Amino acid sequence: MTSSFLKLLALGFLAGFLATLIFHQSAWYALVEAGVIPADKPAWPLDPIPPFGVPSVISKAFWGGLWGAGLALFLARLAGPGYWLAWIVTGAVALSLVAIYVVPLIKDVPIGTLWPRIAIAGTVNGAWGLGTALFLRLFRAARA
Repeated sequence: MTSSFLKLLALGFLAGFLATLIFHQSAWYALVEAGVIPADKPAWPLDPIPPFGVPSVISKAFWGGLWGAGLALFLARLAGPGYWLAWIVTGAVALSLVAIYVVPLIKDVPIGTLWPRIAIAGTVNGAWGLGTALFLRLFRAARA
């Protein structure tokens, strides 16, 4: 593996991690404040997640980092408006579909009703995509 490949993976992870903490959770907070999401499901949750007892928001950020690392390999080299659109749409669609259909199967819980979950997931995950794209561009500018 080349150092540029590993650097892209690391920066993608960092970008996705930070985008979760800032963009994803800020969008979640805005939806809670707007009454779209119940107040008992706050942004930046600190409840421990098994098996290691890591705060929920850190677990979310870790998974956001893994998504960022993986998607950076495919999307980071795009340019212009297509770059931004690809990150937003991929975040809104791919992450939401996995969260709604795959995660419940892994956790052995029912999938549940789709509305308004699909709109909420698309909003917060699209915000994540925008944030990840922005951080990757900022990291690239800082390296130049």
